[in-house]
Amino acid sequence: MTTDFPIAVIGAGPVGLFAVFQAGMLGMRAVVIDALEAPGGQCVALYPEKPIYDIPAQPSITGGGLIDNLLRQVEPFAPEFRLGQSVESLEPVPAGWRLVTSTGAAVTAGAVVIAAGVGAFGPKRPPLAGIEAFEGQSVFYCVSRRAEFAGKRVVIAGGGDSAVDWALSLSEIAASVMVVHRRPKFRAAPDSLTKMQALAAEGRIELVVPYQLHGLEGQGGRLEAVEVIGDDGAIRRLGADILLPFFGLSQNLGPIRDWGIGVSAEGIAVRQQDCATGRPGIYAVGDIAAYPGKLKLILTGFAEAAAAVHAARRHLHPDEAMHFTHSTSKGVPVLAA
Repeated sequence: MTTDFPIAVIGAGPVGLFAVFQAGMLGMRAVVIDALEAPGGQCVALYPEKPIYDIPAQPSITGGGLIDNLLRQVEPFAPEFRLGQSVESLEPVPAGWRLVTSTGAAVTAGAVVIAAGVGAFGPKRPPLAGIEAFEGQSVFYCVSRRAEFAGKRVVIAGGGDSAVDWALSLSEIAASVMVVHRRPKFRAAPDSLTKMQALAAEGRIELVVPYQLHGLEGQGGRLEAVEVIGDDGAIRRLGADILLPFFGLSQNLGPIRDWGIGVSAEGIAVRQQDCATGRPGIYAVGDIAAYPGKLKLILTGFAEAAAAVHAARRHLHPDEAMHFTHSTSKGVPVLAA
């Protein structure tokens, strides 16, 4: 049996895309499989315009900007993207591994790098009657294009970093920003909280605490007001054009749990030095990889991707000596499509 690709990458988020780049630098063309309709993972699905500050040599870059750069970086290696489909089964074959996706399509690969982040994910929907009718028009679980909220009355629900960060950002362009949280204490970065409190004191942000979402008013998908309820049962009506509920993600590893690779509540157990799982030729990197002392940062995932792909190259060609060479010396190789 021949191998369709030397390496398959499950997950098209930033760490998965960097694994594709590393594979290309070692002369291996990759196939990339992701359940989302576009590359980018959480960076694109949840915070494409949110600034990220801990990417080396990038003082500030948006989630979408980071993905754009990574996609340009992998272009020379012509990876094949199979998007809008999840890997349902992973079985050993003589040439390596056979992956079958939710569309029924199959591909074989000599090695597999799992960069699935938190697994299949989606935003947690608040339990409000009729909210589905407003989704995509007046209710959004992420901000794809910040400019679309210019001049709008925005209600943000939540007490974490996403809620606070977008309150700060949208206060610059929205007609009004109200932040609803069930208690006065927020769970965001201290510096961001200080800025939000200052804007609240200036009247540029209204903190609606302690309140919780209670209902929606409007018709035809257009929001007119958000009802909130206090601890004492009192209901307030907040005039609004937009509701942004930021209550985190629902996560599901799905079929990955059945692949016999050591899945636990922390993720997939790997050997730290090369991110190898308990099955030869399968590696896990990024947030889904677990080992003692793990830091769940994008830059950690980048390093893990490099280590895993180098290990995969040695696994595929055990009899070939592999001499490490810096990119400044060898440049970017050209792979045959």
